[in-house]
Amino acid sequence: MLDSRHIRTFHEVVSSGSFTAAARALGYTQPAVTQQIRALEREAGVPLFARDGRRMKLTEAGETLARHAEVILGNLGAAAQQLQALARLRAGRVRVCAFPSANATLIPEAMARLIADHPDVRVELQEAEPPESVNRLLAGECDIALSFSYPGIRTELPPDVVEVPLMEDLLTVLLPVGHPLARRHAVRLAELSQARWVAGCPRCRANFLHICADQGFEPDIVFTTDDNLAMQSLVAAGVGLAVAPSLVLSFLCHRKVTGRALEPHVRRQVSAFVLREHLPLPATAVVLAQLRTAGASRVGC
Repeated sequence: MLDSRHIRTFHEVVSSGSFTAAARALGYTQPAVTQQIRALEREAGVPLFARDGRRMKLTEAGETLARHAEVILGNLGAAAQQLQALARLRAGRVRVCAFPSANATLIPEAMARLIADHPDVRVELQEAEPPESVNRLLAGECDIALSFSYPGIRTELPPDVVEVPLMEDLLTVLLPVGHPLARRHAVRLAELSQARWVAGCPRCRANFLHICADQGFEPDIVFTTDDNLAMQSLVAAGVGLAVAPSLVLSFLCHRKVTGRALEPHVRRQVSAFVLREHLPLPATAVVLAQLRTAGASRVGC
């Protein structure tokens, strides 16, 4: 068995380039670092470093361990984070990471009901676009991650992650109120092939390019932002049009911007993700229940 403390010291020696630098970074003496590396070599049964003049270089075995050390330490870090998360959840503290339009709509609705029905549960809110939100879940940095996916663009998940569908969110087009097509109930995307566009986050932009290609054109994207309020301001100022999910229509802040249904219809799937082992915990269960209720109230968006 390899001691994780020794692996951490070995990784620091490799990263910093010397025993002296590793000792300084770790707060050890140089002899202590040397002793840990020798202990690791005894555990491994092979030398990990060889002297090259006045320098130390990795042996073949050292190169092999160096390739695995970062992954090993990363997994240990994630395991420690998840254990801490379990303790927080048992104490009724839940960390939720969601994308901006969910934070502005689903989260406030769910939290209002949660406070009324379960005042002992405390929620810490984070913000990240997918796939970063789910990556935080896997790293133990949050307990529930809200994410979305578009048709044909799905991410494979580890078996220990459970997806809880919340709602389907219809895409709309944001137009200045004086736009000729703003008088319609719905707008065909192909009619906007000559327009300038403001694109959203990387996942939304990829979907936008895909649906435009299906309609036979490549959009002229003149600005990109994952800030929904900035996107509205850019549309209002006439910089370009934008495709946005219906959730964004709930907090349109500009009187000079209007949203219209987009044809052909495209919906994104909004879901919550949680580790399977955390699913039965009461704090997790009540937060998920309130998120499902908030999502159900918006079915058909």
